[in-house]
Amino acid sequence: MAVFVSRKKQRLSKKIQADEVGFFSSFLAKNLIRLPSAILILAFIYIWSSSTTLLSGNILHLCVSSRKLNNLYCLSAGTQPNLQIPASLLSNDSTVADFGVKADENSTSYRDVEEMLKVHRSWISESSTAECERGGIYVYELPSKFNTDLLAQCGEMLPWLNLCKYLSNGGFGETIQTLGPGWHDTHQYALEPIFHSRVLKHPCRVYNHNEAKLFYVPYYGGLDVLRWHFKNVSNDVKDSMGVELLRWVQSQGPWYKNLGRDHVFVLGKISWDFRRKDGSSWGTRLLELDGMHNTIKLLIERHPWDVNDIGIPHPTFFHPQTDDDVVMWQLKVIKSKRSNVISFAGAARPNSQESIRSILIEQCTSSNKRECKFLNCTSGQCDRPEIIIGLFKESEFCLQPPGDSPTRKSIFDSLVSGCIPVLFDPMTAYYQYPWHLPEDHDKYSVFIDKDEVRNRTVNVVERLLKIPERERENMRRYIVFELLPGLVYGDLNSKFDKFQDAYSISINNLLKRVSRI
Repeated sequence: MAVFVSRKKQRLSKKIQADEVGFFSSFLAKNLIRLPSAILILAFIYIWSSSTTLLSGNILHLCVSSRKLNNLYCLSAGTQPNLQIPASLLSNDSTVADFGVKADENSTSYRDVEEMLKVHRSWISESSTAECERGGIYVYELPSKFNTDLLAQCGEMLPWLNLCKYLSNGGFGETIQTLGPGWHDTHQYALEPIFHSRVLKHPCRVYNHNEAKLFYVPYYGGLDVLRWHFKNVSNDVKDSMGVELLRWVQSQGPWYKNLGRDHVFVLGKISWDFRRKDGSSWGTRLLELDGMHNTIKLLIERHPWDVNDIGIPHPTFFHPQTDDDVVMWQLKVIKSKRSNVISFAGAARPNSQESIRSILIEQCTSSNKRECKFLNCTSGQCDRPEIIIGLFKESEFCLQPPGDSPTRKSIFDSLVSGCIPVLFDPMTAYYQYPWHLPEDHDKYSVFIDKDEVRNRTVNVVERLLKIPERERENMRRYIVFELLPGLVYGDLNSKFDKFQDAYSISINNLLKRVSRI
């Protein structure tokens, strides 16, 4: 999905800027009947051979390749009138996010974001343990339709893939025995049930809302969005559950004490999926609803100019239960033989003029295999955790260009594997995760401006080969021993004494944040 955002400061409009493409079915019908039947047959064969077509009930799904949703995007056409295909599925640059910031505005825009991140970092708790004296955590007991009933639809959300095995086990997914203790086949959109299952066992949880300082709303908004992405339904239908949820929460006593400022929503998809542009059909308007502006939102990708959007890590495949699980993996990673200097797991974006992926693939494949190894995700191998983690664990640098949006789950997979991420856009990580990644990004990553790559003024492979081995080793040790524990979500029964995982960091910082209200 393409994302277009204009430069904004807090409290300005946060609407996504995207081209809307209408689907004029009546126009097509009038003209298609004039074509010879042979041409129609040939066109049908071409479409069939270059895509995946599925029938379910009265709906036809035409699916094309995309990494964000396990390789396929689908257009759904059914019996309902006025079908609109999201512009992101049709435009020439549909797979690369563009923040719409003009060149002469870049420095000012980035300074605005940096000032906002300073505010986020001021909420970082100095304590490594739960500080219940700051106040308790109240978990709303929502009607099941807002969470567990959505999870139960796992087999129907995507027309080409059953998500149930990836969302089982409290959202952690099935275990992966070959990778060792704590490894699960976790879906990239599983953050909501994972966070929910952990909060229910938090030592600061209280059952009397009068004793609470933080109010957690366990609405699986990302799964709500996902189930409608590829179905022919109206925007009112897509928005209905979010609107009903907000009314329900506002009807509860705690809401009006601080007008939602002490309420937190954890959403397992990117912010733009909840900020639908007027006239568009992609996503919902959950985060544009008036009552949502004051609330705290934890997301896998935040709105850069919204102070109440806070980015937290994508779920990886690693969910340790104990300190020993973490230490065992750290030692395994640090001792791993790095047979590849550079690796890139991804796919080209041939229809995107903005994407640099084709150039990176060209530079990688034109070097020898020891210098750079390319794993083509169109082969389906990127959906196998053992292959991805194996590749990253054997590589010193992992190329992480933007994909369907600025962020990539792959960044966290590479960090957990001790592979130094190479970033090309500051929006990919630097302006996203102030609670979990340090302000000094040179400690854990290499930055190469995407414009340099696009203009071919830099050869990425040659640039990375010039980095001394000692510098690489220092960065890798920092990643493995300083960052890694705080980037993973411990499993349902995890208990850590030495480390804070991504969940604990988030909760402790939230408690500090609401203590200032």
